[in-house]
Order: sequence, then C-alpha cells, then structure tokens
Amino acid sequence: MLHLAQVEEQPDSGKRGLRLLARQVAEHAWEVLPNDAGKSGENFLLAEAATSLNHGNLVLVQVSEDRQITETRPATDWVMEFVETYLIYGVTPDFLKQESERVEGWRQELTLKSQELTRRTMETEARRDRIQTLEQDLEAQKHQLDEMMQSIIEREKKLENAPSVEENSVSDAPNEASPSDENEAS
Repeated sequence: MLHLAQVEEQPDSGKRGLRLLARQVAEHAWEVLPNDAGKSGENFLLAEAATSLNHGNLVLVQVSEDRQITETRPATDWVMEFVETYLIYGVTPDFLKQESERVEGWRQELTLKSQELTRRTMETEARRDRIQTLEQDLEAQKHQLDEMMQSIIEREKKLENAPSVEENSVSDAPNEASPSDENEAS
C-alpha cells in the first residue's frame, strides 16, 4: 500500500526511519494516520533506505502487508502534481467543504424527489388496481344484466307462442246445447 512518510530519527537509538503520515485508500483518496506518541509507535518503520535520506524529507513508500518497505521514492513530484492539480485553482479545504455540502444538499433533494416519485408510482398503481377491479365488477354486472335480459326475452317468446287464456277457455268448454237451442229443435 502506498504511504506518505517523513524521514526521522529514533530518539533512543538515533537510527533513521520513516514515520508514516498518510496512506492511499483509493486512487484519489488518502487517509491521515494518527501521530504516534514518540517515534517508536506502529507508524514508525526502521528502514535502511532512510539512512541515505535527509532528516525531514518527505517520501512515498510502498509498504507490504508484513510492514516491509518494498519501494521508496522522493515525494517532490507527487507534491507538485498535487499543488498543480488542486491548489492553483483555489481548491482549498473550505472550498471542498462547501462543495461537499452542496453535493449533500443535492443528494438529499434527489432522495426526497425519489421518495415522492415512489409514492406517486404506488398511488398510480393502487388507482390502476382499483380501476381494474371496478372494470371487472362492471363486466360481471353487465354479464348478469345480459343473462337477465336473455331470460326475459325467452319468457316473452314463450308467452307469445302460448295459447291465450280466452282461446283455452273456449276450446276447453263442453259442447252443451243451450236451452233455447233445444226448444228450437223440438
């Protein structure tokens, strides 16, 4: 992992080593490491490469997982690139803080809009479901009305085809001769 370090001497032994100041956690993101009390803490590494460097120099070092230094190079080019990329354009901590706050405001606004859109979508889906239910109910009622209408039409047809009550009473009456008819026959 890439670290920014400063060349220092151990107060007890006078040996030179590297105090790790920060480490790279992503391509453009660094984490400041805690300042150890004294110079013998976990962020101080004895390094043979530090003997050829001047006290106070900043260097970039690759540190392996077993805390061995695998590469050391001067940090001058890296610091100058940092200055050219960020500082000549006025990118200050205050500017970054303001931009971060502005981005956070946008994020919150977008979150609220997303929640509102989700709520509206759910309402629209509920309305659509309600309309579908009403359509199904109307279709069922229409079907019932059609069946009732068909039943009424069939009854009317049966009634039209059935003999009328008067016809039934005349044809069903016995053939009796009226008393006046009998007198005439005699």
